[in-house]
Amino acid sequence: MGAAGIPAGQSGLGKSTMVNTLFKSKVSRKASQPSQEERIPKTVQLQSITHVIEEKGVKMKLTVTDTPGFGDQINNENCWDPIIKYINEQYEKYLREEILITRKRKIPDTRVHGCVYFVPPTGHWLRPLDLEFMRRLSKIVNVVPVIAKADTLTLEERAEFKRRIQEDLKTHAISVYPQEDFDQDPDDRVLNDRIREKIPFAVVGADQEHQVNGKRVLGRKTKWGIIEVENPAHCEFPLLRDLLIRSHLQDLKDITHNVHYESYRVRRLNESNGPALSPLNGLPGKGEGGSDL
Repeated sequence: MGAAGIPAGQSGLGKSTMVNTLFKSKVSRKASQPSQEERIPKTVQLQSITHVIEEKGVKMKLTVTDTPGFGDQINNENCWDPIIKYINEQYEKYLREEILITRKRKIPDTRVHGCVYFVPPTGHWLRPLDLEFMRRLSKIVNVVPVIAKADTLTLEERAEFKRRIQEDLKTHAISVYPQEDFDQDPDDRVLNDRIREKIPFAVVGADQEHQVNGKRVLGRKTKWGIIEVENPAHCEFPLLRDLLIRSHLQDLKDITHNVHYESYRVRRLNESNGPALSPLNGLPGKGEGGSDL
């Protein structure tokens, strides 16, 4: 079983460290086997790393595609293009396999099932750049926003920042994962409402272990002490990890297939008026894959 995800956000927010944290945490420390790093063509400027992890005896291949940072350049216009292009290219690859008269029993699935969007810990409101980026992404992929480097905020600042982000997303009609519209039954609604109250997760990334009370823990050393990544009182990384690779993994994949990919598939087949697909003609570089947003 495979799954793919993307971290996105500006430079300096610890996206790569968070990927390392994910694979060093308890769920995968025992079984994680990083494959050889695979370079995606330079035009895309993304890099994929695949790990095999084991959870409750089930092995799973998880591919994380790290994105180039943005936000610190003078001109950030269309900085979302490489990521949107990449996501749509994976849909296109799947579609081309799916429409073959004689197709593989199991189509290789490189589609992106989730995008973790890193919000800078300003403590204020979302920047127009972050709002626009998430607005465009949320139309084609499951977006999970997180507050990066959350240890730079006090608990009170963190709670207020979360409230403002939730308000911003609602005001701008940006639907992030788990989307309320896709809750299947009352039990799903109850569980996901609890998660939605905590979105965006306040996370701290660390790839070093430290000694705390005689135990080795994954954390970040500061002059005030060790911030333990897997301690819910310090950080909401465990909530993010569980959502991505435990409790909601299948749901992320289902929504990708039934909603985002289906939307792409219908649009592409309508454009080509039949199964003989023409080249993309730059489609992925535009918003949802076919029209400017």
